[in-house]
Amino acid sequence: MGGEGPRDGPNVSMNTVRMIDCSEARRIVDLIVDKAAETQKAIAVAVADPHGELIAFARMDGVALPSINIAINKAFTAARARKPTQEIGDNIRQKAYDIAYYGDPRFVGWGGGVPILRDGNVIGAVGVSGLSSAEDATLAALGVDLIANS
Repeated sequence: MGGEGPRDGPNVSMNTVRMIDCSEARRIVDLIVDKAAETQKAIAVAVADPHGELIAFARMDGVALPSINIAINKAFTAARARKPTQEIGDNIRQKAYDIAYYGDPRFVGWGGGVPILRDGNVIGAVGVSGLSSAEDATLAALGVDLIANS
């Protein structure tokens, strides 16, 4: 069946989505787990692709069970919304919106979810849960910096 169909012609452009790979995601997880272990605090950390789908995850011994899904949802939210989860939460609180405004029950507005940018494009996201929002965000930023500076 050869020939050029409507999608096969020379003027067709393809969208390519750049994303972090598994080895980069694992490096992020390892860095954040090591940093949390230095402070003797337990966290859950998730790294997602630009669509918010999970690439790598770790749960430290002793972390509260809800932190598992919260970390995953923070990475999901940061990737999908293309902004830090703290910013989403701040906007919702200022405008008195419910998080349901975003139309997805996985969206969260606590700090600790940060998108990973390369050349101005979101290539993934990191989500950390188990500590305060500020501590979670600081740890997530370490993972983002690891990839941004490589």
